[in-house]
Amino acid sequence: MTNPSICLPTSGLPGELASATTCAPFRITEFTRSAGAHEECLPPAEPGRMKLVTWNVNSLKARLPRLLELLAVHRPDVVCLQETKCTTEAFPHVELAEAGYTAADHSGGRWAGVAILGRSDAPPTDVVRGLTGETASDECRWIEATVAGIRTCSVYVPNGRAVGSESFAQKLAFLDAMAARVTQLAGAVTVIAGDCNVAPADIDVYDPQAFIGSTHVTPEERGRLGAILDAGLVDAYRQLHPDEVGFTWWDYRAGHFHKQLGLRIDLVLCTPDLAAQLTGCGIDRSFRKGAKPSDHAPLLAELAG
Repeated sequence: MTNPSICLPTSGLPGELASATTCAPFRITEFTRSAGAHEECLPPAEPGRMKLVTWNVNSLKARLPRLLELLAVHRPDVVCLQETKCTTEAFPHVELAEAGYTAADHSGGRWAGVAILGRSDAPPTDVVRGLTGETASDECRWIEATVAGIRTCSVYVPNGRAVGSESFAQKLAFLDAMAARVTQLAGAVTVIAGDCNVAPADIDVYDPQAFIGSTHVTPEERGRLGAILDAGLVDAYRQLHPDEVGFTWWDYRAGHFHKQLGLRIDLVLCTPDLAAQLTGCGIDRSFRKGAKPSDHAPLLAELAG
């Protein structure tokens, strides 16, 4: 989510961003499970397990060093990226290949853009770019591919801007198209991961009262997200942490990150067979700190083999 039209406090100055934490690894189930939790580094997935990351990088050109850092630290098997903001020609395939990853991208230039990364020995296959039913296909908001036997979809849902606007109607249509696609994928082992630009419940909003009348929390948006889940998916984070606060996005303004004024709008949605294999799901807040951070933090999920 970038520059949302939502009610946000504007007082105060941006806080100084700290450098990324260096620490000893431990299990992902203990990882950044609350808004104020201490960040810790995670080891590579254990043999027989799979690690998936989704991250809205808010410009791949600006965030490439941080992405390469994330790949080195977490060594994920699958990565879903959103808001890459680059052209097809400028997509950094060479740099990612040097890091051991093959990418399938759906790039459209200055705005939006999504991608899926797989390890070089298990690259994305059967790639589909675009979502039937979306109203602005040139914005490049959906890509899906099969990675390690899982139908993987990286999604960047439209922001919506203001309730009642044309952009908001476009957002609702996109969410409807997602639900229809989930129905089409019935029977397939599936993950949809990305910036959904919807906070599923009030626990996912730092101050629900401040968002009354704004996007990201309306019954229309939450109802459509609910229809996506009802079509056969499970919210991985809430599956493991039903009552815990964990934000994935914080406005750059007014030190919102350090004040823990955030939203949980980045989701990993998976079919029940995968949900049964979840061994962990957490948010790496370290990547919201340091040099040139995105306004989103990566969300990680680990699955038993």
